[in-house]
Amino acid sequence: MRSYIVQYRNRVGQSKRKTLGRHGVLTAEEARNRARAMLSGTKDGDDPVTDNREARDAAAGTSLCERYMRAHATPHKKPSSAKEDQRLINNKIIPALGTSKVATVNRTDISKIHHQMRNTPYEANRTMGLIRKIFNLAELWGLRPDGSNPCRHIQRYKEKQRERFLSVEEAKALGKVLNQAEKDGTEQPVFIAVIRLLLLTGSRLSEICALRWDYIDIDRGAARLPDSKTGAKTIHLGEAALDVISGVPGSEGYLFNAVRDDDKPLSKHAVEKAWKRIRLKAELPDVRLHDLRHTFASWSVMSGQTLYMTGGLLGHASAQTTSRYAHLAADPLRQAADTVSETLAAALANP
Repeated sequence: MRSYIVQYRNRVGQSKRKTLGRHGVLTAEEARNRARAMLSGTKDGDDPVTDNREARDAAAGTSLCERYMRAHATPHKKPSSAKEDQRLINNKIIPALGTSKVATVNRTDISKIHHQMRNTPYEANRTMGLIRKIFNLAELWGLRPDGSNPCRHIQRYKEKQRERFLSVEEAKALGKVLNQAEKDGTEQPVFIAVIRLLLLTGSRLSEICALRWDYIDIDRGAARLPDSKTGAKTIHLGEAALDVISGVPGSEGYLFNAVRDDDKPLSKHAVEKAWKRIRLKAELPDVRLHDLRHTFASWSVMSGQTLYMTGGLLGHASAQTTSRYAHLAADPLRQAADTVSETLAAALANP
């Protein structure tokens, strides 16, 4: 029986051969893809033959996850995404699979992890997706048989989309608290400015914290981010947002510097701590910072802007993301229908 084999040199120059799989079980294209993945790892010092022999008997929660971070997450994902992967690995995967062998992890093990996280469906599904990717790579690296991913047939939890946004009265309450904090100095001006920009632009917190002065074009009313969650992005700045920026001291580096280090951006954690204090004063205990983005989007749609326009303002990569606000478009349409029908009704009543 013929097999596909890849030959390479390890980190000390020894020539080694690794069987990829049997012809007929693997197609030529699948074998080439496996070879490319394996050879890319050897450039970083991996030795598939030795590593696989050790990994089969190693703990899934340590060696496999470490290899995933080294060979996949760090070189191929955005730093923020890789950091989130590492957080889930440290907090969810290693505690559950730390002593299990790569080859013996089964569906029951994974189902138990998933079930224990049933009260946080979003995080449960993200953790499951990460485990699925890690074990897909384990198959690709020859650590498990093809088609043996233990996540197979485990159903995702249904996620209820959160649609919390501020009412007019709540926005006024927030504005009052921000103005008072600015007046009496109970909050640092940097936090007040960030929160105002989040609401006035619909941006993500990570995007506002990453803003640099050279990204901002005052004349065009735009800030151009070279990278964001969805890639390069333009933040559109209305007059109110430009007024906030005009009150921020400085002209180079980050728009909002770290509290104790001018060479680093303001940390999201610091803003979130300030927000917890501010929202309590505004009697908005259930409102997250990200809900300010939802508020911008919701008010945009309710003011009559199209979903396409609203998606453009938010920087959504797909129309499907913006469609969650579609039901809000019914309000201005209903108002328009009332106005038109009342006008026609008046004409019919007075021929």
